[in-house]
Amino acid sequence: MNKEKRYEIFSRLRDQNPNPTTELEYSSTFELLIAVILSAQATDVSVNKATAKLYPVANTPAAIYRLGVKGLTPYIKTIGLFNSKAENVIKTCKILMDEYDGEVPGERKALESLPGVGRKTANVVLNTAFGQPAMAVDTHIFRVSNRTKIAPGKTVLEVEKKLLRNVPREFLLDAHHWLILHGRYVCTARKPRCGACIIEDLCEYKDKTEYE
Repeated sequence: MNKEKRYEIFSRLRDQNPNPTTELEYSSTFELLIAVILSAQATDVSVNKATAKLYPVANTPAAIYRLGVKGLTPYIKTIGLFNSKAENVIKTCKILMDEYDGEVPGERKALESLPGVGRKTANVVLNTAFGQPAMAVDTHIFRVSNRTKIAPGKTVLEVEKKLLRNVPREFLLDAHHWLILHGRYVCTARKPRCGACIIEDLCEYKDKTEYE
């Protein structure tokens, strides 16, 4: 995989989807943060169903904190690991109120100090809410990066660093979203839809399929 190929790959992805964004539904940085915490090992669809009921009732750190773990749990019980997530969300709301005046911080170290926020979650918030060229490598991005050879790596962190180093600068801000969507809908885990892929001729995956 060379620079020219990578540039053409991201050019095509941009042409197909000029303004990509997360499929999580939110209307504030705080709502995005909570949605991303809830989305760990869960689908965006399941999170959106839960937050559609939660956010009209409570969508600020103070309001969700007032619900408490017992009050929050019924809203998110359809999401995996809801018990630990409820505890993390309440703890995070308390920290945001006590240390950040109820605002979500825009620095990695501060974000990663919040309960339930790891590197991937911090990267999503930094990229989507604060417009920073961060790369949140989930299972989709890890698979696509390795399968296409855009940024092969044995660990999530290795793939993240390679993407930040090798994705052309003009595409860096949106690359995270393009790769997730490509992995979710085209370069799927069990059987990639190579026949319907706009970058099939540039991809270096050896076992391509005819599946559309």
